[in-house]
Amino acid sequence: MKKILLFGAGKSATVLIRYLLDYAATENWRLTIADRTAEPARQKLNNHKSGTAIIVDLKDLAARKELIRDTDLVISMLPPSLHIEIAKDCLEFKKHFLTASYIDADLLLLKEAIEKSNCLFLCENGLDPGIDHMSAMQLFDRLRQAGGRITDFKSYCGGLIAPESDTNPWHYKISWNPGNIARAGASGAAFKENGERKEISYTQVFEQCPLIDIPPLGQWAGYPNRNALSYIPTYQLEEAATVIRGTLRHPDFCTAWNYIVKAGLSSTADMELINNYRGNSVAAWFTACLNFYTRTSTFEDFLNRYVPLGERQLVDQLFRYLGLLSTDSIPRQATVSADVLQYLLETRLALEANDRDMIIMHHEITYTMQEKERKIISSLIVKGDDALYTAMAKTVGLPLGIAARLILNGSIVATGLQIPVTKTFYKPILEELAQNGIRFYETEHIL
Repeated sequence: MKKILLFGAGKSATVLIRYLLDYAATENWRLTIADRTAEPARQKLNNHKSGTAIIVDLKDLAARKELIRDTDLVISMLPPSLHIEIAKDCLEFKKHFLTASYIDADLLLLKEAIEKSNCLFLCENGLDPGIDHMSAMQLFDRLRQAGGRITDFKSYCGGLIAPESDTNPWHYKISWNPGNIARAGASGAAFKENGERKEISYTQVFEQCPLIDIPPLGQWAGYPNRNALSYIPTYQLEEAATVIRGTLRHPDFCTAWNYIVKAGLSSTADMELINNYRGNSVAAWFTACLNFYTRTSTFEDFLNRYVPLGERQLVDQLFRYLGLLSTDSIPRQATVSADVLQYLLETRLALEANDRDMIIMHHEITYTMQEKERKIISSLIVKGDDALYTAMAKTVGLPLGIAARLILNGSIVATGLQIPVTKTFYKPILEELAQNGIRFYETEHIL
């Protein structure tokens, strides 16, 4: 019997857990879910005979190592900063390791040792990153094999709210880690546009968000996401004039979020400010941020000085809806402003039980073939069932579950530190995703 160890039973793990349990009998495996509290895992297991929920303290080295020593494959759905210690244990005991998170600098330091271990450490195998890599590389390989030369690549993805559940002026509800939403764009962005490499700071990320047409859902704003330049060699796009990876949001969201950033409300470096206002109201904290970061004395003053007249009413409405002028106390656990912002997002933009979220992924590829310039658009639209079985949980969890199954049954044979950009990974995973309703639709025309 094979054993799978899953760390983390949060929002994005729901569909992954269901998939692993559905295959437990036929694949002859057992699933153990380890989290800091047992109740979320127990709820998702629902007394399934092939699953066990346990409480684990990651700081308890002996307990953590014992769990990993006694398994065949480890999946981490924990926050990215916690992956590295689990990865080191997997390396020590020669266990396969899977995650949906980006490869970071700490994991890269283990690259040589991972290659020598004869184990597979598969990262960036969720939605974005993950399905974006696989679907893009499948297109690139197909076009190149037909003699095409890729000149531009733009890729956007958004975890959004389905139109039928869109009931607030932000046009957004939270279907995944709210901490990541509160800190969106914090690392700035790097990309290539019209032959020029560009790097922009956090305060510039939301300033100009181009509108992207995605039929039949209308226009969405796209802001640049992280470092697209790092994927140029991975995607073999050295000759491309444009390489952009971005995130989709409703245009009104991006307009207002630009001023959230400028007002310092998403800061992760203002512990002193929070300490000074602990026990005060959200409105008092908000005003303090405006005073400190923008040298304005009131919200009205901020609107008049920083927000163009045409955007003022919208920003006023969205800030008020988020509760920035609330008399509620700031949360006790907050240590920086981003924590207060996260609390407001969680309380004001929560998914209701029957809400449906939505994933949009959109690739635009311009290429030349037979002396003609062509453009192919490939789009994915997925909707969730409800607030538990979300589109986010489907698209993050299913690629991990499929990969785990194919690795354990020998259908995928690979070692080393990998992301799913080769046919070995993308062909079987995308094929099974399509069987689960997660498929891309293409249009193409000559320019």
